[in-house]
Formats: sequence, structure tokens, C-alpha cells
Amino acid sequence: DYVVVKMIPDNRLPPRHLHSVHTGKTFAVIKWESPYDSPDQDMLYAVAVKDLVRKTDKVYKVKTRNSTVEYTVKKLEPGGKYHVIVQLGNMSKESSMKINTVPLSAPDALKIITENDHILLFWKSLALKESNFNESRGYEIHMFDSLMNMTAYLGNTTENYFKVSNLKIGHNYSFSVQARCLYSGQMCGEPATLLYDELGTGEDSSASKTGKSTDVAAIVVPVLFLLLVTLGIGFVVLYMRHRRLQNSFTAFANSHYSSRLGSAIFSSGDDLGDEDDEAPMITGFSDDVPMVIA
Repeated sequence: DYVVVKMIPDNRLPPRHLHSVHTGKTFAVIKWESPYDSPDQDMLYAVAVKDLVRKTDKVYKVKTRNSTVEYTVKKLEPGGKYHVIVQLGNMSKESSMKINTVPLSAPDALKIITENDHILLFWKSLALKESNFNESRGYEIHMFDSLMNMTAYLGNTTENYFKVSNLKIGHNYSFSVQARCLYSGQMCGEPATLLYDELGTGEDSSASKTGKSTDVAAIVVPVLFLLLVTLGIGFVVLYMRHRRLQNSFTAFANSHYSSRLGSAIFSSGDDLGDEDDEAPMITGFSDDVPMVIA
């Protein structure tokens, strides 16, 4: 035996399993389930978004009969903090959650140029890759002194460079550049950080590896080139000496016998270059003495 019981829907219950599916710089996708399974009619939800930084509120209405509801909250600010409340339109019990949007990216290509009594920080404009960034917002620069273990705020600028003076000898610094923080430092961009050593060379972790590889290559390549050139010259010298010796030997061998005269003679030394000009010439041999030519 069994019995079927149908529960009376309670519209005073809160939405269930409210959570964030995806969060971007200017939007957030949230998801929840109806207060009870299989609603038999459209349900009206009120989605309240409270900006915890600006202290403002916005309310959106969502009407659906689905048991699972997915909704995208738009027009948010990068790096913002929000409190989202979802409840039925009859002001029933609520479900809530907090959302932090993705901050603006860090500026690219942060570099240091060393001058006589100061340094210059350079970076690419953040507006090149962030459509939500306006140059009028500007950038702010921070400096960390590792020897003093202290971080200092150097200032802000709307340009893509910044001058830093009064650096102490023997100190190592870390500089960071980010989109200027808004509303008492609560909405900031991601910082780009660069190390600056006491010798006045700025480098980050990736740039240092590339620089070391480049330095090694700059040394090894010329050395290998000089070795190849030296070996080539050595082979040419050996080849020329071999040809000279071969020509000298041929001249020396040909000077021992003359088929036209029928007698063995020696060269006068002009072909060899090393013989004595006054060396006597051998005119011939006896007919009864056999002559062997090697």
C-alpha cells in the first residue's frame, strides 16, 4: 500500500543554492534554484545588487517558471565588491552572496632607464588592452625598499612614464605600477612589478633569464666564429705548403735524368729555390754502370 502526498508550495521560503558561476571585469553570472521543486506557475524574483564601495543599490526583476535559474548581473566595475541578494517578489526569506569582480590587468612592458641622478619608469598604455580603462584615471606608483623593508607611495600620473629620484646607494628596490585606485584605494588594478638592483639595472624574473641567455650567446658566438676562421686559415696555409713541397719534389726528381741528353743531371737550383747556384753539374756516367731510377 502507498499514498501520494502533495506538499503545499510555500512562497515564503528563500531561493536555494545561490552561487556564482562566472565572474568577469564588468559582469557576474549567478545561479540559484527555486524554493521548491517543479513550480506550477511563473515566479517573480527580486535580485538586489549592493555596491559595497560606492554604497549604491540596484534591483533587477526576474520572472521564470524554471526550477534552476541563471542570471547575468551587468554594468559592474572592475575590481569592485558587491553583495547580491535574491528573494521572491513577495519579500520572502532571502539568499545572499558576495562577489568581487576581476580587476584591471597590469600594464605591459614595464622598463627602467637609468639617468645620472634619477631613473625613469616606462610602460605601455593600459588602454591598448583594457577597453574599460580611461587614461584620465591614470596610474599610481609604489616602491618597496628591501633593505628597509618598507613600501612607499610615490605618486600618480596620467602619462606612461614616471621619474624617480633620491635613490640610496646599496639599496635594492621593487617598483610597481597599476591603474589608479578609486574610492580610498578599494578599486585598484593589478600591479606590474619590476626589480631594480643597486647597480642601476632594472629587471624582472623573465627579463633576467633572457638577458643572461643573450649575454652568453654574445660571448660564445664570436669565439666560435674566430675558431672557425683560424681553422680555415690553418687549412689554407697547410695546403699551400703542401703544393710548394710537391712542386719542389717534382722539380728535384726531374732534374736527375734527361732523356734528350741521355744522361743524369741536376737542376741548377732555380726551381728549388734553396740549392746553391755554384753547385757543379754532373755530366754523365759510364755505360757499364747500371742506373736505377726510383
